[in-house]
Amino acid sequence: MISELRVRRALAAVVLAGAGLVLAGVANADVKLPAVLADHMVLQQGMAVPIWGTADAGEEVTVTFGQQKQSTKADDKGHWEVMLGALTANDKPEDLTVSGKNKVELKDILVGEVWICSGQSNMEFGIGNASNHEKEIAESNHPLIRLFAVPRAVSGKPLSDLKPQPPAAGEWLECGPKTVGLGGWNGFTAVGYFFGRDLQNDLKVPVGLIHTSWGGTPAEAWTEKSYMESDPDLKPLVERMEKSKKPDQNSASTLYNGMIAPIVPFAVKGAIWYQGESNAGRAYQYRKLLPAMIKSWRDVWHEPDMDFYIVSLANYQDPPKQPGDSDWAELREAQAMTAAQPHNGEALAIDLADANNPGDIHPHNKQDVGHRLELVALAKTYGKKVDYSGPEYKESKTDGNKVTLHFDFADGLNAKGGGELKGFQIAGEDKKWHWADAKIEGDTVVVSSKDVEKPAAVRYDWANNPEGNLYNKAGLPTVPFRTDTWPGVTEKAK
Repeated sequence: MISELRVRRALAAVVLAGAGLVLAGVANADVKLPAVLADHMVLQQGMAVPIWGTADAGEEVTVTFGQQKQSTKADDKGHWEVMLGALTANDKPEDLTVSGKNKVELKDILVGEVWICSGQSNMEFGIGNASNHEKEIAESNHPLIRLFAVPRAVSGKPLSDLKPQPPAAGEWLECGPKTVGLGGWNGFTAVGYFFGRDLQNDLKVPVGLIHTSWGGTPAEAWTEKSYMESDPDLKPLVERMEKSKKPDQNSASTLYNGMIAPIVPFAVKGAIWYQGESNAGRAYQYRKLLPAMIKSWRDVWHEPDMDFYIVSLANYQDPPKQPGDSDWAELREAQAMTAAQPHNGEALAIDLADANNPGDIHPHNKQDVGHRLELVALAKTYGKKVDYSGPEYKESKTDGNKVTLHFDFADGLNAKGGGELKGFQIAGEDKKWHWADAKIEGDTVVVSSKDVEKPAAVRYDWANNPEGNLYNKAGLPTVPFRTDTWPGVTEKAK
């Protein structure tokens, strides 16, 4: 396996070099490493780990870490790369040495689990903004968690390295009260931190978190260009960027180029993703765009099984007075469709907005978002037997004016807080929606309405800020769904 990866990495290096995308500073004889390879980092356990950099063309370079020593020669462009064999988790710091005509020593290196944390503002949202942030920061002394914040960068072509902006970005930091609140939007990503904190606590191994996000940005900015050019529904995104006199952080591929490419091929286990608000008016396009983005990441890392876990959009704005269509509901549907694909998953934030401020697009309860993501990772990545999903719609059966809904993850269905079930809508062939009466019967829910004699479709939590209260015994909310495929507002707007 390692030799196969080594060949693929070498081929990738040749392609990059041929495109002129080599690290700066090759004219200098010194062996150099990219910014993401640095003191205090965490290397991924259980897989081949690439170490790469620049040197003089033809210069022999040797990498030593633990009991491993790997050597290679820089190619004619000065690029070199070696693959360390699969490592075992280690919470005892070790040094990593790179030797050529000079020697580079990296200190305090751990081995464990490494995750990318990416998206727009709800991922960028720093721990200093989160609920109980003073207490959380004070209790953030976790030396086995290491934090790396990718500096903001917009680029028209893939960059080969970052431009470090210490102390908050571009270097690995040991997690603690003096570091977790640095930089970004009042500190390191709150969702990423809470995810990593819970993961480290449960797995008992070091955790490395690479934060790369930018508020207000659409998914196309994080997607490699060719993956959109090959799809007629996505190609206009690239064409719009190419016609722009000054592409910015919202343009196709600019953040992939500036904030993803420079950290490749750093070995990672997976990625957590909190984004979608900026694509909410284009949900049908997002059905293709998000999978294309994920594939572009997996392909450039040469990791087809890289796990990718999505945060479904939180509730937002005032609850609806009448049932009907919703662009945010359609975006959540697109997220759920992507989450159902192999090696993907999702965590819901549908019930986590601040009740007293529904117009705030940034819920402050990032603890539960991080924890729900961690549950998904524990179950799907690490094979732990934990409840990680709320009820998921499976199928429905209609009998007269009643529709019986069946669910997966339905053990212990309940109306949270007691009382009647809320959030269900029902319609006949006239496509006119009515609030439905809903009752739990075992592991099913039966819905009906006096206004609908012959039901044709049912929806649940189909609104920007729905009020559904169907949960399972694990205390996790039901995934929003619909049984119809009628054109929604974002499809009509195409």
